[in-house]
Amino acid sequence: MKFTTCSTPVRYAETDQMKFVHHSNYLLYFEKARLDWLSSLGVSYSKMEQEGIFMPVVRANLVYKFPLFFGDCFTVEVILVKNPKATLEFDYYLYNQNGKLICHGNTVLAFLSAKTNRPMRCPEIIVRLFDFDKD
Repeated sequence: MKFTTCSTPVRYAETDQMKFVHHSNYLLYFEKARLDWLSSLGVSYSKMEQEGIFMPVVRANLVYKFPLFFGDCFTVEVILVKNPKATLEFDYYLYNQNGKLICHGNTVLAFLSAKTNRPMRCPEIIVRLFDFDKD
């Protein structure tokens, strides 16, 4: 399953002394894309937290191909890798305004009970949204 964000411009504050987007911002771009996708599907991250479900990132991997610069516009493609169980795994592809692949990465988020701080199974609302077996 795949989702692509709208084009977003790079802000000056996101760049470093070399005029490149600072490497730490790519994880923020991935997070925004992931939250936008979940929101478009009717999943409220804040509501899940209010219901005692946290989703910490437990693994992140990024590969930087080319820099983004101030004023560049980019889109992020988010792909859910497999059926959610106790984790959600996403791949990301970030492209500039010319369609050039700038960065790709992967994150794994775990479902964690706020009450026990222990892993838990994926909530049913998310399982139903991303059930690969129903296709």
